Amino acid sequence: MHSSRRDEIALYTGNDDNIVNDLLTVYRFQVNGQPVEKRIVGGLLGHWAVWTRKAVELLDEVKRVRGEEALAAEWLTRNIEVTDSNAAFFDPAHHFEGCIPGIHEVLRRQGLLEGTWCLNPREQLSEGQAEEIDRVYAQYPHLHDDDFVRAGLREWLT
Repeated sequence: MHSSRRDEIALYTGNDDNIVNDLLTVYRFQVNGQPVEKRIVGGLLGHWAVWTRKAVELLDEVKRVRGEEALAAEWLTRNIEVTDSNAAFFDPAHHFEGCIPGIHEVLRRQGLLEGTWCLNPREQLSEGQAEEIDRVYAQYPHLHDDDFVRAGLREWLT
């Protein structure tokens, strides 16, 4: 915010525990006695290395509503849903040991990968992680883009 080039700088969230709220928030700071505001314009690929189509739709929806004076409480719920899904994929319950296999597992389920193999063969889904991924799939069907992937899969893989 203190940079003379702040208007040329794009901010992206990498805060996996607060992605939606970060996208909705106006960040306001005092710089030389003047208020300066900036918004986060997108999210880093981490969580959204999967379910990417729905992430784009969510970002577009956020951009439509974030200028409103009052936001619907539903956005708080959506934030928690995205955070909960992120936890299933990235495995903070096991110190992120299953983060790469978790992403691979979603891509495998979608048919984009044949397995969850990693360069380090010891990197595998953590105990209970597959069940957590099952749970978020069932709990939040509006967040995944499996139908979109299924429709394009043959073309993308040829």
